[in-house]
Amino acid sequence: MARPSFPARAVITGGMPYGNKSLHFGHIGGVFVPADFFARFLRDRIGRENVLFVSGTDCYGSPIMEGYRKKVAEEGYEGTIEDYVRANHDLQKEALDAYGISLDIFAGSGLEPARSFHADLSDRLIRRLHEKGSLMKMSTRQFYDVQAGQFLNGRQVVGRCPVRGCKSEKAYADECDLGHQFDPEELIAPVSQLTGTTPELRPVDNWYFDLPAYRRQLEGLTDVWAEDPQVRDIVVKTVRESLVDPVIYIQNDYRTAFDDVAPSLPEHTLREAEGNQTSFSVAFASWKERDAARAVLESAGIRFRTGKTLLPFRITGNIDWGVPSPDLEDVSGLTVWVWPESLWAPISFTQTALATAEPGRYSSQDWRDWWCDKDARVYQFIGQDNIYFYCIAQPAMWEALDWGLFQDTPIANYHILFMNKKASSSGAIKPPMASELLDYYTAEQLRAHWLSLGLDAKAVSFSPKAFDTSVSRKDKATGEEVLVKDDPRVVDPALKESAFLTNIFNRLARSCFYGAARACGCYLPEEDPSDECVDLCDKATLDFERAAHAFNAHEALSIAEEFGRTANKRWDDASKAAKGDDAAYRRALADAFRYLRTLTLLMHPVVPEGCELIARMLHVVKPLFFSWDHAFESVREIISCYADKPEDYRIEELPPRFDFFEKHESQK
Repeated sequence: MARPSFPARAVITGGMPYGNKSLHFGHIGGVFVPADFFARFLRDRIGRENVLFVSGTDCYGSPIMEGYRKKVAEEGYEGTIEDYVRANHDLQKEALDAYGISLDIFAGSGLEPARSFHADLSDRLIRRLHEKGSLMKMSTRQFYDVQAGQFLNGRQVVGRCPVRGCKSEKAYADECDLGHQFDPEELIAPVSQLTGTTPELRPVDNWYFDLPAYRRQLEGLTDVWAEDPQVRDIVVKTVRESLVDPVIYIQNDYRTAFDDVAPSLPEHTLREAEGNQTSFSVAFASWKERDAARAVLESAGIRFRTGKTLLPFRITGNIDWGVPSPDLEDVSGLTVWVWPESLWAPISFTQTALATAEPGRYSSQDWRDWWCDKDARVYQFIGQDNIYFYCIAQPAMWEALDWGLFQDTPIANYHILFMNKKASSSGAIKPPMASELLDYYTAEQLRAHWLSLGLDAKAVSFSPKAFDTSVSRKDKATGEEVLVKDDPRVVDPALKESAFLTNIFNRLARSCFYGAARACGCYLPEEDPSDECVDLCDKATLDFERAAHAFNAHEALSIAEEFGRTANKRWDDASKAAKGDDAAYRRALADAFRYLRTLTLLMHPVVPEGCELIARMLHVVKPLFFSWDHAFESVREIISCYADKPEDYRIEELPPRFDFFEKHESQK
């Protein structure tokens, strides 16, 4: 089977967390750890100088303004909004560092040094879209709180989502918490977060990107993605749901009223309700005709819901805390809406990383070589609720800019649940913060567990025993309820993968070092590994490479674990059979070192700290040890690249009961 191909240069992006809070476990486990796994693998695979892993704090927008407003009002906070964002940015960076997320840059769209790059790129990009005729000025209605005497930003209005089939009760001015897009006037039962009153809709001018004009290009891109094994089915399915004609759904009870106004509607196609359906539908040729029909239906008192379709994508807004938008035509004083500027933030972060790096750190200092070159790729790790932005709005804007930006490879994960329920820091189920988990688990235990969940295939629950307050049983002696977290009989599902690290992997590594100390005086065995051993190592390496290329971290981890268990058993059997035969023992030890070398290479993107400790104890230069240029070589062969006499190369002598992968203090 042919090996997968990799680009000469790559950018990996992690989702941008809002600057209004620190990170809960879902940010780390659902997006950043999978992205870090691939970034680390790719650095090993194509070279550290050819990989840029970028992310940063989303500093602007209504969530930050609302969080800051509440902190001032409820806690008496005296800092500026930039102070507020900076503090949260620092907390986010601390959490990412604690989990070993190896970002080349974690910037802030509103914080230096990235702020200037981001503002400049935003200005140039919006002017370019305007020059290309892809922006339209639209007067739309925005919510206004009469009692407070001010326009409301997106997060200061809450209602029910109007999109048919969506049950979200937490919808904001133009999007719900599940990612559906709609016009503000469609929001059902809007309530001002400032005063609790029903806000009015008043007209304001803003710039919109003509997204519907790129439907044909998006259809072509989706066809390409459908054939691309690296793009998940959920991406294709979600994008295609929006590449349809605009539709209005009307309850059957309003059929007579609809018939009365139907002659006044723009040209449309009526589809009768079928079977047990409670609504019939009306399809239009464009969103403009659909919106004209909405006005007619509203005036007639007919209730309806709209379906998904391509709508003009808002570029600017009217809030103060945002990237300044260039003055165009007769419209001035606007800021950039947070969603579009977050789509090009990875480019400005790339520019920042390249401009601030030490000379020679990266293979090119020109951002275009990373985002436009035919030999480069951009891999964007996102949550499935952000597919609309990254896989519909962004590709269309890239096409409109005509800057040579290639279409990114989106890696969309399903949600990571908490105790089998959707977790949200603003919802009923409060997930633990990422830092809290480290009071009970090591970062490497959690990294391995989260990667094993398989979020590429379905939403999976994270159910750490230490936080499980459900009832396990009743104590027979006292009759009192015993919670799961306090029940010694209950196995912790979050430690399933940890058993492999602290037992199998740890044991194989210790066996090699202790065996070399006993049989070879802390030198590597001079014997070559057996052909059977080499074949097993090579197969695991190739299988792992294919899984990593497809972003299937859980499959890659499974391959590495199965290989490690097999290698450990082979060592056990061979070392026992060699009892009393020093030559046979050294041959078994040569195989064990070959197994260890392969397992450490494969597990490096999963548990980097422990793997790099093994390389350090072997006294092997880290860039060589983890380079896939040497993936099919033994430790002795790698050492021969820089040592005159590999046979004289001495490894570290371990103290008794040395652990490469330790348990958390609470588990001992």
